[in-house]
Amino acid sequence: MPALLVSKSPPLSGEVTIHGAKNSVLPILAATLLCRTPCVLHNCPDILDVTHALAILRSLGCASERRGASVYIDPRGCAGRSVPPELAASMRASSLFLGALLAGCGEASLSLPGGCPIGARPVDYHLLAFRALGAEVAQTDDTISCRAQKLTGANITLPGPSVGATENAMLAATGADGVTVIENAACEPEIADLAGFLIACGAKITGAGTSHISVEGGHPLTGATYTILPDRIETATFLCACAACGGELTLRRTDARLAEPVLGSLAESGCRISCTHDTIQICRNGPLTACRPVVSRPYPGFPTDAMPVLLAAQLRVQGQTAFTETIFENRFGYVRELGKLGVQLRQDGSTVRLNGTPRLHAAQLFAEDLRGGAALLLAAMQAEGESTIFGVKHIKRGYDTLETALQSAGARLKTVEIPKKM
Repeated sequence: MPALLVSKSPPLSGEVTIHGAKNSVLPILAATLLCRTPCVLHNCPDILDVTHALAILRSLGCASERRGASVYIDPRGCAGRSVPPELAASMRASSLFLGALLAGCGEASLSLPGGCPIGARPVDYHLLAFRALGAEVAQTDDTISCRAQKLTGANITLPGPSVGATENAMLAATGADGVTVIENAACEPEIADLAGFLIACGAKITGAGTSHISVEGGHPLTGATYTILPDRIETATFLCACAACGGELTLRRTDARLAEPVLGSLAESGCRISCTHDTIQICRNGPLTACRPVVSRPYPGFPTDAMPVLLAAQLRVQGQTAFTETIFENRFGYVRELGKLGVQLRQDGSTVRLNGTPRLHAAQLFAEDLRGGAALLLAAMQAEGESTIFGVKHIKRGYDTLETALQSAGARLKTVEIPKKM
């Protein structure tokens, strides 16, 4: 089985180019089903979740081709109405194909989607939106089926600002007659990016990126050429890697505005940061001090996906701090693995309290989810000796060439194949 061998890193140095956002490209790939002509997506990360999304599109009859960082999709052959169970189980974002298929074909079915085991992420809000638009929804223990002879615009108030439910409501609303208003919508930049793609295809959408989104449905959509926005969580990961190991990194093709909460915490800890419109330079050549307590919040608050890597960057700080998770109840699954490295921390419910530990030691670690896996990698880069990280597939779900980029900056890590024990 594949594993990462990670030794203590020297101070990092160099440049890193940030890829397109995982959480943008997945809903946009689903949205291509709504188009009558081919689409081209630039800055498309080559990650496992994108591979699975393209496999779903092909299973539905679409043609797709990757050329470097660009993906070409021809949805004109789409004839399927159901996502195969094995593909639905491969990632949480498979649920986004429900809204696109419902809008484009009038029916859709899906086995309950998979994803990282970080806590309950029910699709109730998604189904509420579909029903409000006039769809009939049936749900069994493991399957969701939606059908509508006609979708009609409606006022939808989400019980909470769910990113996935907001995206699914937008997708379905493009196929509804009349105007749909989504209240209490999530405000993440990736939602505005989805709207940007749909608008480029001919949709009429206003308010994306705010809690009040309006979609005027019923307009035919044609394919478009679109560039995915930079990945703010990949940006946070490299920033935190430099903070953890010291040195100086320049991040290119990114957007500092999307990383403001993380940049604020790192500046509090003693990192020096300078930004242009598409670059971030971070320098850390002295000891880190503990940042103020961090609480995950919906955008524009501190992103839940960036909390694990920031926590990893704080492991050897001078002082104490705390991290409170309000989005996913099982987000801290990686914390027990950190303890193997000699980290001084304890979990009290949804809060982890951390005392900085000057010296960490290598250990055998197991990644169980994407962002927790990235945190274990950053932690191992600070530990004396050579650590082994299993569960590499989780990390590859969300990072394009992470290992190569870190190696180019001086980090000491490599993927190896370790035989399974009989």
